[in-house]
Amino acid sequence: MTRIEAPRGTHDILPSEQPLWQKVTGEMERLADLYGYRRIQTPVFEDVDLFQRTSGSGSDIVQKEMYVFEDRSGRKLALRPEGTAPICRAYLEHGMHREPQPVKLFTIASMYRYDKPQRGRYREHWQLSLENIGSDDPATDAEVIQFYDTLLRNLGVGRYELQLNSIGDRECRPAYLEKLNAWLDEHADVLDDDARQKRATSPLRVFDVKTERVREALKDAPKIGDSLCEACAEHFAQVRAYLDAYGVKYTVAPTLVRGLDYYSRTTWEFVGPDESTQGSTISAGGRYDYLIEQIGGPPTPGVGFGAGIERLVLSLELEGVSAEPPTLDVFLAVDGGSRTEAIVLLAQLRARGIAADTDYAGRSLKGQLTQAQRTGARDVVIFREGSITLRRRGEQDVDVQPDELLERLAS
Repeated sequence: MTRIEAPRGTHDILPSEQPLWQKVTGEMERLADLYGYRRIQTPVFEDVDLFQRTSGSGSDIVQKEMYVFEDRSGRKLALRPEGTAPICRAYLEHGMHREPQPVKLFTIASMYRYDKPQRGRYREHWQLSLENIGSDDPATDAEVIQFYDTLLRNLGVGRYELQLNSIGDRECRPAYLEKLNAWLDEHADVLDDDARQKRATSPLRVFDVKTERVREALKDAPKIGDSLCEACAEHFAQVRAYLDAYGVKYTVAPTLVRGLDYYSRTTWEFVGPDESTQGSTISAGGRYDYLIEQIGGPPTPGVGFGAGIERLVLSLELEGVSAEPPTLDVFLAVDGGSRTEAIVLLAQLRARGIAADTDYAGRSLKGQLTQAQRTGARDVVIFREGSITLRRRGEQDVDVQPDELLERLAS
């Protein structure tokens, strides 16, 4: 019989990997509470139109990467490829636009994109999405950027770069696109098939090409930063001023754009220490002031980012950061006789919040004591016929009475 394995592009997060994983997600949750972001969970699948409207029908996500299917009633659905659009849909659907603004939300959830699996990149991957919706204040841009910068530093990632840009808005971008298209027409010979396809859907997307030769040539193309209107230029200047005030270091990257239609003004990427794969972005985000309009809501500004957890864990491993596995407080060993007394104590300890376990493999006493060492238990209780011995690390063994055992272990 053929052995069944995990689908290509997915992975199991094993118990041995969980300590570092929990270190990352735990710090994400701690900082979210600290910054006033509330958790939200959205469905794994959504109406496919949500992503076609917001990401753009010509985007790589919609054209190449979405998992799309019909349910038994013929509804066309998609596994969520990113977290921002579903959170904005929930914001609008549940009337959060009527709450005091901005509304600050986050989720840690699985995302799905059909792409070539690579080191740290999976078809099913986990992501932190942090969204600040309802304010066009440039300080909100700086806050969400500073959030991730703080996360990296708190976790111990030292090798990273924040790349920052502004891609303008509806007022100034059309004039820039005319300049860019004119340049692209004059330099059509430097474009490859991928760049030409991206240009056909949105000229800005040519800057997302992966071919190094094309990327090098595009450095001479007109820069959006030179065409910003006064309002966008002032917004970008204030974002940078707030980042300076926070002490967040950044590099202005004139060709940095985002591949989704809903972005405007501030865009950024955090590039991490992994140089073994094409692209080492560990987090990316931007302002999306038109997204909620695109799904039927009123004009509503917003800003946020998505951060892959697998890539962040990989960055920690490359930096030599580790996490200790959880240990037991108490291990109960039984040397002959009934186990009932041990089982009762086990339940009492757990009811008090004391991590406790016992042997279920029929080991000898020696084997049980070896297992107790593996678990890192601080205390070992040995039940024998007519006696109970408490073995505490660094102390002499002592015999204890049943009625005093629980309190001794709780101390």
